[in-house]
Amino acid sequence: MSTQLQDDAFIAELKRWRDVRGLSQTALAKRVGYTPSYISKVEGGTQRPSAEFATAADRELRAGGALSRAYSSLEPRTPAAHTSAPENTSGDTHSANLLVEHEDTTLHYDGHVYRATQRRRLYNDSPDPVTRYLIRISVDRYPGNPERSNQHYRHNPLTWEEINLSASIGSEPLTWRVKHDRDAFKELWLLLENENGQYPLYPGESAWLEYSYTVGDDKWGSWFQRAVRLPTQRMSVRLDFPAGLDPVVWGTETTMTAEALPFRTAIRRSDEDGRRVYSWTTDDPPLHARYRLEWKFRARTHTEETPHAMETVLSASDRMREAGIVQDGDPILTKTARLFDLPAEAEDARRVVAELVSACERAATVHVFGKGMGMAAPQVGIDRAAAIVRTPDGESITLFNPRIVEESPDSDEQYEGCLSFFDVRGKVPRPLAISVEHQDIDGTERITIFEHGLARLAAHEVDHLHGKLYRSRMREGIEPIPVAEYRGTGHSWQYGR
Repeated sequence: MSTQLQDDAFIAELKRWRDVRGLSQTALAKRVGYTPSYISKVEGGTQRPSAEFATAADRELRAGGALSRAYSSLEPRTPAAHTSAPENTSGDTHSANLLVEHEDTTLHYDGHVYRATQRRRLYNDSPDPVTRYLIRISVDRYPGNPERSNQHYRHNPLTWEEINLSASIGSEPLTWRVKHDRDAFKELWLLLENENGQYPLYPGESAWLEYSYTVGDDKWGSWFQRAVRLPTQRMSVRLDFPAGLDPVVWGTETTMTAEALPFRTAIRRSDEDGRRVYSWTTDDPPLHARYRLEWKFRARTHTEETPHAMETVLSASDRMREAGIVQDGDPILTKTARLFDLPAEAEDARRVVAELVSACERAATVHVFGKGMGMAAPQVGIDRAAAIVRTPDGESITLFNPRIVEESPDSDEQYEGCLSFFDVRGKVPRPLAISVEHQDIDGTERITIFEHGLARLAAHEVDHLHGKLYRSRMREGIEPIPVAEYRGTGHSWQYGR
């Protein structure tokens, strides 16, 4: 492998993990103690990364050693007598030229293998012909657990043979050129040509570009994400699953100007010939928006390690672990979460909330939260001071940098559960009302008063952000009880009038 290709491999890993963690160059720079300019130069290929930077970036991005391994493959760069102008490797040379009139995706699952088929009607709005188009194929079997994912793909890399890629424009098959080839990430240029000729997209012309690939469910996680990288007029997605698996699907939307929210338009469901099909569409999605669909097969209770093995009865905590919730014993649950600098880190804050919303949706597929629920960033492996509280009616309240500034003198003692050790319930004394000082995404400071059940939920999540679990709040000599002995599941806490 040449030095340039090795540099490209490190750059690809750095960009990929920044994208996975939702960090801008500025946000990563602040974490690792380097300037944004340094990271920009590293990613642009004009600055060689240092060993210290690679180690720090791997740690802060929780890349499970992927960046350190990519760095170790680099060779010392020898001075060159002449350096030609580098090829633009940003992957977006066509972004200013193309409009997507319609993007339509179908994901078909047969119980063992996923096939993704993506069709885009492209319009060339530039004065020059377009001759290539960049695509990415990225998988993550264990989202939220990069060490486990990296180990999994290191021993079971995604291969070109299993992907079985096909691509065409109009009725003409296309060739391609690989740009990056990693264990869990492929990036390549679709070339608008084949052995019979060239098929450029000329100015003012439209054409359907289609590509399709397969991935086994041992390498595909239960999620699918679309990112709007080109101006797009319409986007549609179709998930096609075996009805016998009793799938349930939900979706979250994140934009540059709004927090993560459930899809603004409903996901439609239909049952057809033993298949359960979910369809969703949106018009004029904003540039850089991300749409993430997730699912769970309720009829399948296999463990993650042996997805086709004999069915296993999972504990409540195991189910939350499967849903991506960090479990008791992880050091992140006992440390104080890092505060946001708002509004400077608004983009990072939005992406963290997107992860929290997604985790709440996953948890809600395996348990009924009649009292409402909450989720703190450390519970999804993110060391940032953000939490959301959901009322029993489904209203969501977002808290950035929260702290309790006042408590009522009156309190009560009721059972609580924690998603990070969900096999038990503990009787916890809490004030009947609390005042929480927190910030909005734009940095505005406010104080919100919570009462009764919402006060209990909010206090529980604020505790998480300060490294406290509810066991530390229980009276001396009182221990949590097994969930099997608890009789309050699905019911609200009771308060006198």
